Amino acid sequence: MSNAHSIGTRSEQSVLQTNKVIRNTYMLLSMTLVFSAVTAGISMAINPPFIMYLGSVITSFVLLFILHKKQNSAAALPLVFGFTGLLGFGLGPILNQYLGLPNGGEIIMTAMGMTALTFVGLSAYVLTSRKDFSFMGGFLSAGMMVAIIAMVAMFILPMFGVNVGGFHLALSALVVLLMAGFILYDTSNIVNGTYTNYIMATTSLYLNIYNLFIHLLALTGFLSDD
Repeated sequence: MSNAHSIGTRSEQSVLQTNKVIRNTYMLLSMTLVFSAVTAGISMAINPPFIMYLGSVITSFVLLFILHKKQNSAAALPLVFGFTGLLGFGLGPILNQYLGLPNGGEIIMTAMGMTALTFVGLSAYVLTSRKDFSFMGGFLSAGMMVAIIAMVAMFILPMFGVNVGGFHLALSALVVLLMAGFILYDTSNIVNGTYTNYIMATTSLYLNIYNLFIHLLALTGFLSDD
């Protein structure tokens, strides 16, 4: 009887811990998305050169490495805001380019709406069904390797006079599918207790949303003939 009671107690504690991670993750994710929107707005007002976007991506990799090392320390929270704020600031030049198009505002709002609907829909499905999508990890990792190789090729091929317009469209479509998969995968890991640190769980979901928006923006612009 005492063993059964002990197992039941540990199970209840595990559920409570998982629910706490879920609650903290989505609360922090909301805050970082708002903070990113603010830094993106500041960047749009300042209007830095496009290289700022590339600089923010490169610097964010460094911050992500530091964040991983400091995830259980007091520095983790300011680091995650620095990470997401920097990526938000890097969006400014891209958004300004789209706003320079005849229907640029409509393109941005459409991409934002599609991103929100995709994230909320997929997350809600996992949160309500509690389905385990951990089996997708290998496929998603392989897909990311293909996407990274394709991104490198996009920088190299133009040097040899190759037009990569269609290639860019295919890459964006691939990344959109991968990010949808990662939303299912990461949300499943949070719900099923695989992720126990809400800082890293937030970072994973934020990156899914960020990359989904960037590439939906590209696809929406293409479909709008802009």
